[in-house]
Amino acid sequence: METLRGLLVIVNGRLIAEGYFNDGSIDQKARLQSVTKSFTSALIGIAVERGLLTGLDQKMLDFFPDVAGEITDPRKGEITIRQMLQMRAGYPWEETHADLWAGLLSGYYVPLIEAFPLTADPGTRFQYSNLTSNWLGIIIDRASGMRLKAFAEEHLFPPLGIEPGEWGTDAEGHNNGCGDLHLSARDAAKFGLLYLNRGEYGGERILSADWADDSLRPYSTSVSSGAPSSGRIGSHFRDVGYGYQWWTARIGDHHVAYAAGHGGQLIVLLAEYDLVIVTTAYPFWLGHNTESWRHEKACFNLVGRFIDSLP
Repeated sequence: METLRGLLVIVNGRLIAEGYFNDGSIDQKARLQSVTKSFTSALIGIAVERGLLTGLDQKMLDFFPDVAGEITDPRKGEITIRQMLQMRAGYPWEETHADLWAGLLSGYYVPLIEAFPLTADPGTRFQYSNLTSNWLGIIIDRASGMRLKAFAEEHLFPPLGIEPGEWGTDAEGHNNGCGDLHLSARDAAKFGLLYLNRGEYGGERILSADWADDSLRPYSTSVSSGAPSSGRIGSHFRDVGYGYQWWTARIGDHHVAYAAGHGGQLIVLLAEYDLVIVTTAYPFWLGHNTESWRHEKACFNLVGRFIDSLP
């Protein structure tokens, strides 16, 4: 596997296996790609707990008065934060059309709330949307008065002992809710342990147990980012579902939750074995093609073969 950079296995809170390959290292801050979405979700949970958001049924447009008056599709006024977390807001996957992809790359995201059409009624269908995650990040920014990274550095990273690297921004300086967070593999594993332990880390409650449970519960099934009705990734991940910016799947007789990023960035949780597996890999930044998917699938298959082998 020429693109795999880091592989960690944690059981019962103890690091039992760790390896770095292909220029990877223990100190490398990996570009986690869409694993970032799961961090954005955690920060939404913290914002709710701190009263910065009234709840998950609060409307998206409450936080975007600058475009609310321009909305021509009344369905957009009904989109909730809950639907955004579940990828059920109705916005399309950006890779389905060149204009959508260009909008994602533009770095100016708030105007696209109106400019991009809904391709499903809110709440009715899973559609993977990077922009929706970016808007969640901007909601935290506007609710807290802090950029997403600064909010994490105050409320999430310190109790986990995480030392973040770069967190990419859009053209207006908002940290991207959909991707671009850079962390070491060990720090990514700490985040996995937080959810495996239902919101606790090192004896400290960081997220509510209900939030952690609700985040890892599938609200859509038989889905994937690239082929929304496939329900499978690689040779082992089956019955793929989606929670609050977290994925779920069946691997053999085992049920897992996982965060995933392009190229093969993975945080996989197997609660029955108190197990966390982390992989980091070459991120194929903006390289969405057959080659990148082949290498990404190899990371899924590596993890899937191991879990499938467990009794």
